[in-house]
Amino acid sequence: MTQKILVTGAAGFIGFHLSNLLAEKDFEIIGIDNLNDYYDVTLKERRLEILNELTNFKFLKIDLKDKQNINKLFEEEEFDIVINLAAQAGVRYSITNPDAYVDSNLIGFMNILEACRHNPVKHLLYASSSSVYGGNKVAPFSENHNVDHPVSLYAATKKSNELMAHTYSHLYGIPTTGLRFFTVYGPWGRPDMAYFSFANKIIAGETIDVYNHGKMERDFTYIDDIVKGIEKLLLNIPKENLKWNEIEDSKGTSFAPYRIFNIGNSSPVPLMEFISILEDKLGKKAIKNYIDMQPGDVLKTYADVSELEKTIEFNNTTFLEEGIEKFVLWYKEYYV
Repeated sequence: MTQKILVTGAAGFIGFHLSNLLAEKDFEIIGIDNLNDYYDVTLKERRLEILNELTNFKFLKIDLKDKQNINKLFEEEEFDIVINLAAQAGVRYSITNPDAYVDSNLIGFMNILEACRHNPVKHLLYASSSSVYGGNKVAPFSENHNVDHPVSLYAATKKSNELMAHTYSHLYGIPTTGLRFFTVYGPWGRPDMAYFSFANKIIAGETIDVYNHGKMERDFTYIDDIVKGIEKLLLNIPKENLKWNEIEDSKGTSFAPYRIFNIGNSSPVPLMEFISILEDKLGKKAIKNYIDMQPGDVLKTYADVSELEKTIEFNNTTFLEEGIEKFVLWYKEYYV
């Protein structure tokens, strides 16, 4: 019997690629999105045009804050699996627009949890973020590390999502898996991400701002590797462990049917090396403006993916040079 999957944020970067992959695997996909204007709506609409060509994909414009329509959707569709990727993204934007993060990342996620509670699903997977590691300095970042020191409201909302999911897993037996994404990049990406913004400005001959004078590292993870990992987790449903204790067992597990995974490349790259690769693939040098660290930023992200590798066959097969080349080819075809 075909599994019916809800993908929230289906017009977004990860949601688009994941919906496309799962539709190819013959799942029945219902995608929702509110198509907000945080970045270019035309790009979101173009992604949807591609998805709407698939026979087993259906799109509905619904906002996660719309509790009534979310509940109606769950009642009518009877989902097997829910993948919540809808969120207000962006660290810096959370400094100036905090209300958007409360509305989407907290209220919206609560509506998803409540809908899963009253319309039971086999598995709820949801987007967390490497941002939850905040001011942590011990790397690589592990699910066993404390994440009580966020440095942005965005990060705080993602940590809150993990706590909310655990509560619902415990109280109502909803199997939940949280995915801490590490700097996802690739074709059809988000224009607010650094690599995308850099490409725009380098092509236009404009100056790029290099934060912390280039002394940063990021664990860049190619989009195809991310969505293949998610697909492998769909039917890997967390189970409760009544013998769980916080001393001996992974803190990414629980006595409830709950899991947290890092999903990243596990190979951080210095920012200046990344810019150099992007310049090479674009065939043009960047004009650089070196400035101080921005509020909410972190010096380094580095995923320990050993827990994920114990659970699924997770392969990061895309090297940065290859991934950036694929992004640039798409970028030039789409924009230039």
